[in-house]
Amino acid sequence: MPDILAMVFMQRALIAGLLVGFLGSYFGVFIVQRKMSFMGDGLAHAAFGGIALGLLLETEPMWIAVPFTLIISIAITLIRDKTRLEMDTSIGIFFALSVALGIIFISLRKHYTTDAFTYMFGSILSVNTSDLIISSTIVIISIVLSSKFWRKWAYATFDSELAKADKLNTKFDDYLLSALISISIVISIKLVGIVLIASFLVIPAASARLLSTTFFKMTILSVVFGLTSSLAGLFLSYYLDLPSGATIILVQAVIFFVAMSLKK
Repeated sequence: MPDILAMVFMQRALIAGLLVGFLGSYFGVFIVQRKMSFMGDGLAHAAFGGIALGLLLETEPMWIAVPFTLIISIAITLIRDKTRLEMDTSIGIFFALSVALGIIFISLRKHYTTDAFTYMFGSILSVNTSDLIISSTIVIISIVLSSKFWRKWAYATFDSELAKADKLNTKFDDYLLSALISISIVISIKLVGIVLIASFLVIPAASARLLSTTFFKMTILSVVFGLTSSLAGLFLSYYLDLPSGATIILVQAVIFFVAMSLKK
């Protein structure tokens, strides 16, 4: 243990793991309870289009991916509100469109880059101070906004029609929640990768759902599972010499199956 904590890159990885674990598991309760699990995967792949564009323009991909994914998340919610299509349909449309754009942007790049591979599978051990500052800022913003909107988000999550009848501005809340989820996904991609980020949004929340009788308890348990799995996964990956992101997901899966057995 002291050996791990003495290394700067592991210190950063542990902090990053906690930040991503919090963001994913906190917003995951809304995704799971609203039956929007496909949204996490869809927005993660949508971010690939923005990352590829950033690589093509030879600038920091995150600065392009954040507004790109934010626009996609708003468009998904807008299509759901303005048409008779279900959200999973609009997610599938933009999922395919963004990946196609990403492939085109990568193909237009004149020289080969390994950065795209890094964003696909993540590299939590290579995070820098800038990544931690950005992630910490998003966590703080999420906590501040949640203190004001959490009850409204929870109310609309269980019964949006009744929330509208009580004259709550559910549309604004939906757009705000979608925006925060999309930003959190983009921030987390560099750490755990496009392929694995959806697991952070679904598995801890699903585990908590099995063991909870209230939405508040589900939120607390989900965050606990997210933080615990991040720490345990990082330590196991270090000692077993395994990919850190994948090891964290395996720990989350173990927690889920334990929760499922306890539920029975």
